[in-house]
Amino acid sequence: MNLKFIDPTIYNINPRTKLAKVKDSIAIVIDRKSRVIMKDGEKILGIAKIIRKKTKSQVILLTSAPVCSKTKMYLSNNNVLISSL
Repeated sequence: MNLKFIDPTIYNINPRTKLAKVKDSIAIVIDRKSRVIMKDGEKILGIAKIIRKKTKSQVILLTSAPVCSKTKMYLSNNNVLISSL
């Protein structure tokens, strides 16, 4: 997958957050081994809402970590797609 990283400070998001442009969407990139849990899902949704306000584009979560089933449902109900790196 060809990722073009974006500067998160454009959206007033923490500079440690990795954002990438994927086709017509903006991806939040989480590259780690530990599971993505509900607490992470709430932070991801907060970032997704900020991005949607500014760009109106689709938000995708790109992660190499397993995602908790409750978090998967929570993010999909809020229109955040989940994909693996």
